[in-house]
Order: sequence, then C-alpha cells, then structure tokens
Amino acid sequence: MENKFNIIWYNELDSTNSEALRHIDDFDNLSVIAAKCQSKGRGQRGNRWFSAPGENLTFSIVLKPGADGLRKISVRDYFDLNRVSSLSVVSFLSILGVDASVKWPNDIYVKNRKISGILIENSLAGEEIASSVIGIGINLNQTDFPELSNATSVKIITGNSFSVEDALELFCKEFGKTISLLGSNSLSETYEEKLFQKGRLCRYSDYIRDREFDGIIKGVTESGRLIVKEGEEERTYAFKEIGYIL
Repeated sequence: MENKFNIIWYNELDSTNSEALRHIDDFDNLSVIAAKCQSKGRGQRGNRWFSAPGENLTFSIVLKPGADGLRKISVRDYFDLNRVSSLSVVSFLSILGVDASVKWPNDIYVKNRKISGILIENSLAGEEIASSVIGIGINLNQTDFPELSNATSVKIITGNSFSVEDALELFCKEFGKTISLLGSNSLSETYEEKLFQKGRLCRYSDYIRDREFDGIIKGVTESGRLIVKEGEEERTYAFKEIGYIL
C-alpha cells in the first residue's frame, strides 16, 4: 500500500476524534486531523486527555479499510488496530531516543510513567470494520503535568525539544510502515515483545473477583485478551476486567 497521509492542522478543536467522527464521510483514508490545542480531549474509560497547548502531539488518523490498498479488517481482528497504533508510537519514540513499552491494551509507558495514550473508535459494516478513527496523544515537549502524577514526556527524558509538525510527519512514516504488517505474525509477536511488565511478577486488581493478586503477564490472545498467570492458573482478561497496581 502506498501511504499518502493528508495532515490537516487546526489551532484548536474540542477533540480530534470527535472532529473526525463528525465528518468521517468527508475525510479520505489516511487523513490525519491534528490540533495544537484540544479543549475536550478524550481518553480511555471516558477520561479526559490533558495536554498543554502547542507542546504535544494530539491527532487522529482516519482509516477506511479496503481503500487505497489497505486490507479489509474483520470485526474479529479489530485488536490488530491496537497493535498497529501502539507499535507505531513505540517505534516513533525509539527514533527520538525513548525506550517505551505497551501497557495493555494501548497506553505507552516509559518505566512506570505514561507518555502516550490511544483511543480507537470503529464503525462496523456487517462483519467488517467500515472505518476507524485512531486518536493518539503523545507527550512531546511538556515538562509540567499538574493534573497527572505519573506522566512523562520526550523532553523530560531526552532534554530535547521537537517541532510538533516535524514530529507528526515522522510519526506518519512509522505508522505507514507498521500498518503494512496487518495480517502478519510479526505484528502480534512484536506487540508481545513490547508488553509492559511481561514476564515479571507484579501486582494487579481483578475487577471480576474484586481482589488484588500477584501475577505474571504471559501475553495477549489473538482477540486481544490479556493472559495473566497466578500461581499455576492462567486467566484471560478483557478491557476493564483487570487493573495495574503501580
């Protein structure tokens, strides 16, 4: 697939995901809606995404599977979009000198601090994904996070500042490389290699059983469920069924 990203910059939006969804029929495949400032940025679980105006990357990518050579994506393979998005951020950060990992399902962490978050919203057509809006926030130049106790940024880690426009161009190149892996074994393998806390005994909250436990992340199922081993027993968890205790 030839990747032709159309980056559209706004000085301010309520939310890049909301803007993309409002005009989804007007945006072409691989349109990128970026904002210097978001007044109502959205994250997972309905949380707000806080970002200092002009200092970070806040953008959404519109995907229309089946267009421009992009392979179609079945509903059962929806988690591949999490894999593509997360690994694109990890690869992008690596180029900037930051070693990051994927905190399942799609937050990006450096050690125990969050540097990026992803929110994916899909529209379906039967058993296939008709369109997807992938919202991504990456802490680039911000160094003060008064409302977030565990946040970090590229500048905090490297001491360097970056142009948000140039950084987004670079990210799109990495996203284009990663999305070409859709449907390949290497996509799942690389995602698991980058999993935060994989193979380590750590503390978790089991929201199904209302208890805390010590377990080891073993991997992720093809459908995107987290595999955690406690003692000799392995269990799988869906989103919102397990929490990390950091």
